[in-house]
Amino acid sequence: MMPSLHSSTILAAYIIIFLTGLPANLLALRAFMGRVRQPQPAPVHILLLSLTLTDLLLLLLLPFKIMEAASDFHWYLPDVVCALTGFAFFSSIYCSTWLLAGISIERYLGVAFPVQYKLSRRPLYGVIAALVSWIMSFGHCTIVIIVQYLNSTQQAGYSNEVTCYENFTQEQLDVLLPVRLEVCLVLFFIPMAVTIFCYWRFVWIMLTQPHVGAQRRRRAVGLAVVTLLNFLVCFAPYNISHLVGFFTRESPEWRAEAVVFSSLNASLDPLLFYFSSSVVRRTFGKGLQLLRNQGSSLLGCRGKETAEVTNGDRGVSQAEGAPNLDFTTD
Repeated sequence: MMPSLHSSTILAAYIIIFLTGLPANLLALRAFMGRVRQPQPAPVHILLLSLTLTDLLLLLLLPFKIMEAASDFHWYLPDVVCALTGFAFFSSIYCSTWLLAGISIERYLGVAFPVQYKLSRRPLYGVIAALVSWIMSFGHCTIVIIVQYLNSTQQAGYSNEVTCYENFTQEQLDVLLPVRLEVCLVLFFIPMAVTIFCYWRFVWIMLTQPHVGAQRRRRAVGLAVVTLLNFLVCFAPYNISHLVGFFTRESPEWRAEAVVFSSLNASLDPLLFYFSSSVVRRTFGKGLQLLRNQGSSLLGCRGKETAEVTNGDRGVSQAEGAPNLDFTTD
C-alpha cells in the first residue's frame, strides 16, 4: 500500500530524525560513559548520560514508527508489539522533560552557590534524580498498555484495517483523556516552569559576573536556548494536544504530527550536550575530523590528509591539556 502525502511527509521526518539523531547520540554516549567511569563524576554527567540513553531508546523505536507511516498508519504487527512500543516510546519522551529540568537545577545551583554546590555534590544525587525521572515517566505511561487492552476494538474507522494507538472507543477515551491531562501537567508544565526559572537565573548570573569569559557566556545562552526550544518546539505541540483532547472529548486529528515534533527532541539534544560538556565537544570534534580525513582519503589527497591529521592531533592534545571551560563540573 502506497502511503498518502500526509503519511509520506511524516515518514520523511522520522527518517531524518533517525539518521541525524542516532550517530550524534552514540558519540555522546561514548563521551558520557567515559566521564561517569571516572572517580566522583558530577551529577550533571549522570543526568546527561541518562538523557542520552532516553534519546537512544526513542531512536531505536523509530523504525516501528517509520514502518507505521510507510503503511499509511495501518498496523500489521501483533497487538502486544503495538502496546510495548507505544509504552516505551511515550515513556522516553516524558522522561526527557524531567531530566532536562534536573540538568537546569544542577546548572543553576552550580553558578548561584558554587562553593556549597562543590562541597555537597555527590554522584548519588544524579543517580536518584535519573531514577525518579524514569520511574515517573514509565509509571505514568503504563496507561498506554491499559488502554490498548481495555477494549479490543482498534480498527481504522469502519474498515478492517487495524491501527496502533490511533482510534479509540468512548470507553477508552473516558480513561485516557483525564490521564493525558494529568501527564501534561506533571510531566510537561511543571518541569518546563522549573527549567525556565533555573535557566533564567543561570543566564542572568553568567551575564552579570565580570569574571566570566565571553565564550562561557555564549555557551550559557546557547544551552538555555536549546533547552527552551526543546520544550516549546518538541514537547509543547504534543502536550497541547492533550489539553485540546480533554476539552473536546476526542483525540485531535493532528496528534500524529505532534508526535513527530516530540521525536525531534532526539536530534536536538546533541546540541545541548555540545554546550554542556567539553568531553562531548572533544568527541564531536574528533568525529568530524575523522569524517574529514576519510573524505580526503577518498579524494586521493593523502599528502594533505597526513598534514591535517598531524595538526589536528596536536590541536586536540593541546585542548585536552588545557583547563576545562565547562561551567562548574568537568
